[in-house]
Amino acid sequence: MSKIFTTACMAFAMVCAPVLAQGGEASKGEAADTAVADAPEKEGINVVEVISHHISDSHHWNVFAWDDGKKSIDIPLPVMAYNTANGDFLFCLSSSLDGGEAVEKNGVSYTLNAHDKLCANGSHDDVFDFSLTRNVLSGFLCGVILLLVFGGAARSIKKSGGIPHGAANAAEYLVTFVKDIADEQIGAKGAKFTPFLLTLFFFIWFNNLVGLVPFFPGSSNLSGNIAFTAILAVFTFVVTHFCANKHYWIHTFTVPGVPLLMKFILVPIEIITMFTRPFTLLIRLFANITGGHIIVISIFSLIFILGTVAIAPISVLLGLMVFTLELIFGALQAYIFTVLSALYISLAVNAGHDE
Repeated sequence: MSKIFTTACMAFAMVCAPVLAQGGEASKGEAADTAVADAPEKEGINVVEVISHHISDSHHWNVFAWDDGKKSIDIPLPVMAYNTANGDFLFCLSSSLDGGEAVEKNGVSYTLNAHDKLCANGSHDDVFDFSLTRNVLSGFLCGVILLLVFGGAARSIKKSGGIPHGAANAAEYLVTFVKDIADEQIGAKGAKFTPFLLTLFFFIWFNNLVGLVPFFPGSSNLSGNIAFTAILAVFTFVVTHFCANKHYWIHTFTVPGVPLLMKFILVPIEIITMFTRPFTLLIRLFANITGGHIIVISIFSLIFILGTVAIAPISVLLGLMVFTLELIFGALQAYIFTVLSALYISLAVNAGHDE
């Protein structure tokens, strides 16, 4: 039963998490745009606006831009939304909403506001937006890459009689690496959680790598979307508590072995800890990935901030160094998320075994 459940969570995370995550961009986009509005206007490239555009989601997927970003080639993405006020379902391409244009349906005017949020008659409150945005498609792209890479590796190993060669050898090493995490953290029960941990590790890592690609179809910031990281943390929370044994629940709600008065203090702490663990997972991944993207772009933008090409060698060299570190940190953040998830699962399924 647990194996079926973890496999189902693994598939749901890859397919649905990117779609659910796109709804979490509103507050971040508004905060970023506020920073843009407060920034002093300068001729040329607005660095704050460039950073804001990169870390936020969009209904367009930029392929190429020139003339200081005034001209660009964009792929319009499907806009899909449900109007909770009148029950309308909207479907159109984002190009229909470019330049402040509106799509009219049943007397309701649908537009994209300054934060690239879909509004009905100027309000976002009644709109349930589940469009295929840039971050959503980036998540799907990473899922396809995962299937191609490991599906190809599996076929290669099967054809060679179980002996991996070349890229398949590297894939097997990485799978074994994550399997060892499950075995070390969870122990004998680690095997049935290995598919879930493998999905977490590779899905986060591949999304981090795609986000660092500076050209189409990369340059998205899915792992820097707090709604996306929250969904991954929720999956860990659900798997952990769905598979927890009775000793875990007894310890959480009764804290045996301590005086009665202490229970009134420790039980609330234990309950709070249940929810702070996934919270630390989502904040750590979100903050580190978003911060890394901002730092890389800021360093490369020093040329435009200082307005002199003399700083170019230092800016490019330092930017490349930080970019290289970000490649390492991308894998490190995936590793940390996976190890902590395995640890939390271990605390739940192995509770009472050391008593």
